[in-house]
Amino acid sequence: MKFSTKAIHASQPSEPETGAIVAPIFQTSTYEQESPGQDKGFSYSRTNNPTRQRLESVLAELEGVEYAAAFASGIAAENAVLQAYLRPGDEVIIPLDVYGGTYRILNKVFQPIGVVVKQIETADLKAVETALTSRTRFAWIETPTNPRLLINDIAAISKLAHARGALVVVDNTFATPFFQQPFELGADIIVHSVTKYLAGHSDTVQGAALAKDPAVFEPIKFLQNATGAVPSPFDCWLTMRGLKTLELRMLRHQENAAAIANVLNGHELVRRVYFPGLPDHPGHEIARRQMSGFGGMVSFELNGTIDEVVAFASSRRYFTLGESLGGVKALICHPATMTHASIPAETRAQLGLSDTLLRLSPGCENAEDLVEDLLEGLAEVASLRKSQKPVSASAR
Repeated sequence: MKFSTKAIHASQPSEPETGAIVAPIFQTSTYEQESPGQDKGFSYSRTNNPTRQRLESVLAELEGVEYAAAFASGIAAENAVLQAYLRPGDEVIIPLDVYGGTYRILNKVFQPIGVVVKQIETADLKAVETALTSRTRFAWIETPTNPRLLINDIAAISKLAHARGALVVVDNTFATPFFQQPFELGADIIVHSVTKYLAGHSDTVQGAALAKDPAVFEPIKFLQNATGAVPSPFDCWLTMRGLKTLELRMLRHQENAAAIANVLNGHELVRRVYFPGLPDHPGHEIARRQMSGFGGMVSFELNGTIDEVVAFASSRRYFTLGESLGGVKALICHPATMTHASIPAETRAQLGLSDTLLRLSPGCENAEDLVEDLLEGLAEVASLRKSQKPVSASAR
């Protein structure tokens, strides 16, 4: 079954009682039992719910495994994975370029209880090999990373990590299972901010954690129920609706991202463009090898001041200034003051996260409109510079 067919048909039969091709939302908290302890597979919706169960089955099929757990947010999913396995003295390897929420939960929640966080350049396999020890529990990678869209070699890192007894966790949010299948490359656990591309319409907050080994998955599933950070049935239904068009949307997102990256690349007001589809991207060849496409995100560094960055980001016609990404409507984000603001300024500088970096999430709009919007913004910056140039004495 091909991906687009799977997204529409896998684990999504018509509802048996009525024949409805879209299953109803089981908006219930509890279930009738035939006798004490004798239920029909559902007792309480924190533990299980038919709508959530259906979503989890679809997510598992799309990632090519049997086990998935949906959570109330991406961070809730990450927390369940971390809490399931980390104990004082354990080590976690994470990329230099990592989502601000992941950085925050590891450094502000898990590090104080004795977990050792090693933030390294995970694209450097020698650095990964050096960082791995017998205490390493996770090699935790994003690829592409957030926000600089750097690429990590999943197969190579998995081989190194497994040799030291560590598990490999891949945040597959940016690539989605349409463009990347980490389990096929050796990953043990996948996490998603379902909020983003999987749901795809900026109308729900949700996360997921998946595993291919039932023994690896069991403690995560236990914590889903024990800690109770589960999504509502309605949010699960919204995500299933979004998943049906995942392939169509991802193709459009990628088309728009490529158009934008090609126009920005080389522009006099752009210092650097981050997009794995550009041949000069340092991870381009690895991305070609482990992905079926380059994704829908673009980041770039404006060759200018913070004031110019703020003015540019705050005045676009089609790119709405806001956090998050992956929706059908284009978004622009300034990581230093938004998604990665929890990382201290000096640390951001050490990690290569420029204060003039802007992250773009091109939506499903027309590519020409999005490109025009960005070029207009750059022209406004250039015009503002000219108007602020001091007039020389001879010109007076």
